[in-house]
Amino acid sequence: MQLSLLQGVLKAVRAGIIVFDAEQRIVLWNQWMEQHSSFPADAILGKTFGEIFPDMVDGRTHVALRAALQNNFASLLSQTLNKAPFPLFANAGDAAAGIRMQQAVHVMPLEVESLPRHCLVQIGDVSMAVAREKKLRELAVELESQTLVDGLTGIANRRRFDQHLDDEFRRAKRNASPLSLIMIDVDYFKDYNDNYGHQHGDECLARIAGALCGVLHRPRDLAARYGGEEFTVVLPDTNEDGALQIAEAMRAEVESLKIEHAYSGVAGCVTISLGVSTLIPELAAKTGSLIHAADRALYQAKRTGRNCVVVYTDSKN
Repeated sequence: MQLSLLQGVLKAVRAGIIVFDAEQRIVLWNQWMEQHSSFPADAILGKTFGEIFPDMVDGRTHVALRAALQNNFASLLSQTLNKAPFPLFANAGDAAAGIRMQQAVHVMPLEVESLPRHCLVQIGDVSMAVAREKKLRELAVELESQTLVDGLTGIANRRRFDQHLDDEFRRAKRNASPLSLIMIDVDYFKDYNDNYGHQHGDECLARIAGALCGVLHRPRDLAARYGGEEFTVVLPDTNEDGALQIAEAMRAEVESLKIEHAYSGVAGCVTISLGVSTLIPELAAKTGSLIHAADRALYQAKRTGRNCVVVYTDSKN
C-alpha cells in the first residue's frame, strides 16, 4: 500500500526527482525526468552521474552531489549562476533546437535505513518565472527610458538633461576640457499659443525640437526640453567658437522651418533666441555656474532683438 502510494506520488509530482546512492549511481529516476530528458528509467538506473552527465563532472552540481554524500551538506544551486545545468527540455521542439529549460536545483542528503547515505536531487522548471522576471526587467528599463523622454517632443526631458549635464561636467573636470551649454527660448511663443491654439503650439514645439536635434551629430551632444518653450543643448568638448557655430546653425534651422507667426514681434515666422556659455570646469565649479551664464546670455539675446545668438563672455563671474 505504502509502496503504491509512493509510486503514485513520484508519478504525479511536477518536478524532476533523481536519487543517487553512495557510489553516485542512479537508483531513482521519476517519470518527469523521463519526459523531459528523453531517457527512460530502464536506461538510466544503475548508471553513475559521470556516465549520464559527462559534461557536468566536477561542475557545481557534481560538487554539490559529493558534498551531500560525503559531508551531509544540502545545497540550493543559484538559478542565476546555474540557469540550466541538466540537459532537460520543455518539449521536442526545444530539444531539437537545444534550448534547455531554466532550472532550480536542490541537492539534499538522504538517510536510508540500514543503507549508506543517499542523495536526492530535485529539479524544478522555472522557465516561466524567469521569463516573467525578464519581462519585468524589460518593462522597468522601458519605464525608466520613458521617464527621461519629454512626452510632447520626444527628446530628452529636464531630468535627463540634469543627469547628462552632471556627467559631462564631471568628465570635463577630469579632462580639463571645455564644456558648452546653449539655452534656447522660442520668441513670442505665448502670442503664438494664444492666437493659433495649444494644439498648433504643441506641434510647433515638436518641430523645433526636431530641428535642434538635426543639427547635432555627436553621440554625447544632447538637446533637451528644459520646460515650456525653453530648450537646452549640452555640447561636451566644445569651445566657445564651436558652440557659437552650432547655436547659429540651430537658429537658422528653426527659421527655415517657416512656421507662420503673424503675431511675432521679430519676424513673420517662428524664431528662437539663444544664449551660449562655455567653461573648463575648475575643481570647485558647479553646473549651476554654466547654466547661470547661458541664462544670462539668453536674457541678453532677448533684450537685443531676439532671433539671435549671444555668447556669455565672462563665465567666471
